[in-house]
Amino acid sequence: MTDGRRISTAGIALREGKVFVALRKPGTTIGESWEFPGGKAEPGETPADTLKREYIEEFDLKITVGDQLCEGSFNNGDNEYRLVGYQIYFKGGSPVLKEHSEYRWVSIDELPALPMAASDKQIARCLMEKRSSLVS
Repeated sequence: MTDGRRISTAGIALREGKVFVALRKPGTTIGESWEFPGGKAEPGETPADTLKREYIEEFDLKITVGDQLCEGSFNNGDNEYRLVGYQIYFKGGSPVLKEHSEYRWVSIDELPALPMAASDKQIARCLMEKRSSLVS
C-alpha cells in the first residue's frame, strides 16, 4: 500500500468456466448485492492473507491464492481503496454461509445481470475482458 490507499481484496474462484459469487445478507450498505467475496486488509496484512482470513470468516473455507487478475479503486465514505482481485482455489469442502444468504457459480456472461456494488462491477468488467484467457 505505497500510495496511501487502503487495500480491499476480491477472491475470484473459477470452475468449469463459471465464477463463484455470493449474495450479501440484507442490513448493510451493500446488503442484497452479489459480490466476489473478500474484504479490507488489516494493518500489516498482505492481500493473500486478507483473502485467506475472509474466506474462513465468511464461508469456513480454506483457499489458496493465485495470480492477481484485476485492479481498480473505489471510495467508501471518505476512504479511498485500491481494489485487487486474485484468482483463488478452494481446498475442499462446501461454503458455510455466515454473512451471505446464497452463493452461485455463474458464467462470466451472467455477471452484468446481477445486482452488484460498483467495486464488484469493476471486477466483473475485468473478467469479461479477460474471459478468453482465464483458466478454471
